[in-house]
Amino acid sequence: MGRIRRKFSAEFKTKVALAAIKGDRTLAELAAQFQVHPHQVMAWKKQALAVLPEVFARKRDLDEARRSALLEELYGQIGRLKVELDWLKKKSGLESPA
Repeated sequence: MGRIRRKFSAEFKTKVALAAIKGDRTLAELAAQFQVHPHQVMAWKKQALAVLPEVFARKRDLDEARRSALLEELYGQIGRLKVELDWLKKKSGLESPA
């Protein structure tokens, strides 16, 4: 029977990757401390560094999405209120027929 494959949580991977990014210890020291292979430490470090720019860009994208959704909602509300106002003016006789 083969070895059972270990599964690591996202929190553990993050902890190992951050320790590797800090650079105050060698890969071998980190691998021994966290009981994983040095190649795994390097892979998690590369993966973390690859997605870091997205983390900071995502906030800007979310702000733009929220802003456009709010503008769409507000313009829709303005349109509904304009139609309602025109209808009320017509029914009250304040608007002269064309």
